[in-house]
Amino acid sequence: MLTGDQINNIHRLNAEHWSLRRIARQLQMDIRTVKKYLLAPAQKAAPRPRTSKLDAFCEVIDELLQQDPRASAAVICQRLKPLGFTGGRTILQQYVRDHRPVPSIPRAFVRMEPNAGERFEVDWGHFGALNYEGDKRKLYAFALVECHSRMLYLEFTHNQSFETFVRCHIHAFHALGGCSREIWFDNLATAVAEHDGRLVRFHPRFLAFAKEYGFYPRACNRAAGWEKGKVERGGIGYVRQNFWPLRHFSDLHDVNRQAKQWLQDVANQRLHRETRQRPVDRFQPTALRSLPALTPDYRESVEGLVHKDIRLHFDGNRYCAPPLLVGQRLVVKADSSVVTLYHQHKEIVSYPRCWRRGQTIGAERFEKELLAARPAAACSQAQQRLILFLEPFAPRPAVESYLRGLADTGRTLSRQISELLHLIPQYGPDAVAAALVRASEAGAYGSDYVANLLRQQACPRPVQPPVRLRDPLLNELVTDPLSLLEYDAYILSSRKESPDDLA
Repeated sequence: MLTGDQINNIHRLNAEHWSLRRIARQLQMDIRTVKKYLLAPAQKAAPRPRTSKLDAFCEVIDELLQQDPRASAAVICQRLKPLGFTGGRTILQQYVRDHRPVPSIPRAFVRMEPNAGERFEVDWGHFGALNYEGDKRKLYAFALVECHSRMLYLEFTHNQSFETFVRCHIHAFHALGGCSREIWFDNLATAVAEHDGRLVRFHPRFLAFAKEYGFYPRACNRAAGWEKGKVERGGIGYVRQNFWPLRHFSDLHDVNRQAKQWLQDVANQRLHRETRQRPVDRFQPTALRSLPALTPDYRESVEGLVHKDIRLHFDGNRYCAPPLLVGQRLVVKADSSVVTLYHQHKEIVSYPRCWRRGQTIGAERFEKELLAARPAAACSQAQQRLILFLEPFAPRPAVESYLRGLADTGRTLSRQISELLHLIPQYGPDAVAAALVRASEAGAYGSDYVANLLRQQACPRPVQPPVRLRDPLLNELVTDPLSLLEYDAYILSSRKESPDDLA
């Protein structure tokens, strides 16, 4: 703000017919400042902002007025007192008077009763979420009403994408046996690209779909729900009132199963209060337009990369692909029940749609193929060498079973396998294989035990003749055969124990 002397100098120089630019340059001011003080010499000081006791409670008051626009200032004051409001009722009454929502004046409209097959109405509704073992998915209802008969079609989905929107239409057309001449919508983002006054621009993809099925799309005016009131009241509103309460659902398939049963038994069998007829009796499927011979493919379609772990990410889950396709980009097409992987327009594999998150689907199948194609992925190089040496003389499962038992003993597996490999040049693979099978039958796992059996075979003890007793009856006695393998295993295991273990 300028001083009085500065303001006087501006007016003095202006009286001498100086230009504004020359005055600003002479007084070192901005030209806009000179112009402002020439127009209004006496500038008022900017008012200081005043605080009010209501400032901290404005959001709470607005929320209370949204809940009940008719609430009085006295009632609102009662709600604010426990929150710390210390102001008077006068400022509260003034604020409520200025911010109370103005009730809209209801508009009159002309009721329309279309002829049979002339008009469908479509709407979405949000119905909370389904819980898949902790993973929640939003639940939406697609409703389509044939306006003449009030015949209703209902389908629940987990998203409102364009592909899902179109698939629901196709399912409804097939369920009703045809398509109407017109279909009315709200200003849905999946159908309407732009709506300005009476001018409507639909999405090109949706117009292509409408052309395929031969119907004319129409969009309601903004905030004019009565223009498709049959689906508003007799569709989504009726579903909320009659179908949804007191029901429990396990998954999306269960919801749609119950919805289909409800349509057959209740919704389309009821006596409608306006037509005084049942929708199923009033419905005229012959008045609908016929459907195309070929149903177009409107599944959700995305590209996904097959990573090195043969997994491809889609919709929060991991779907497995054949190992040969690692590094390739596959096309994933999905509907509400099936997920299918394609490579160069060729179907690779299909999986049931999983609505949980973080799951891996198909790993057992393709990981087994990967292990079969690459044995080194399942066994080390040393294990492979041992199996290859012994496989001609002992069954492969028997050798693998012995190695698994060897791993369970807690010994160093690499050292045990190395010692078994050193026995092969000394005794031959056939002898080592036979000793390993004998050790496996006795449950004695260890390279030292196999080595002991091989030494016994290489240096067999001479057979001693039986001792003859004087009593012939005693010579005829026969004892039960005994096996010393268990004793050998006990001795070998005791040798492996350290002195600290024995203490």
